[in-house]
Amino acid sequence: MKTIYLVRHAKSSWDNPALRDFDRPLNDRGKNDAPRMGKRLRKRGILPDFIISSSAKRARSTAKRIAEALGYPEKEIQLTETLYHAEPEVILSVIHRLPDSCNSVMLVGHNPCLTDFANQYIDVRIDNMPTCGVVAAQFDVRSWKDVGEAQGSLLFFDYPKQQEE
Repeated sequence: MKTIYLVRHAKSSWDNPALRDFDRPLNDRGKNDAPRMGKRLRKRGILPDFIISSSAKRARSTAKRIAEALGYPEKEIQLTETLYHAEPEVILSVIHRLPDSCNSVMLVGHNPCLTDFANQYIDVRIDNMPTCGVVAAQFDVRSWKDVGEAQGSLLFFDYPKQQEE
């Protein structure tokens, strides 16, 4: 079994219109939501083998805050521009390159890409993944290369405004 945690970056700031989209930071709500979601994940006993994040500033900041709450070493977060507004097939290519010794991965990225990926590869129908939302799915495969369309079983879908269980 392989497990994927899709995390949409936390709420970002639009205060500086001169900034490139790639360089937008988190706003105050995002800075609070990311560690709060990390604590919720920790309560579920989640500690992924890898955290891979889009290298966009808001995604990096989200990954860092969640990792800290999980006890995952910040220096081990892998950053890639590949996840910046990546189509579902590109996200899948990142997954297919994971070592099979890894059983769980957290991917921190952007919408609509993550919502599209979830709808295509997991047995779920999501209209819009909210900021700092997490979709967790399990794939009944031994190799990441075998992850394919409509194979994932939804474990949970959580986001900051949802009531905690």
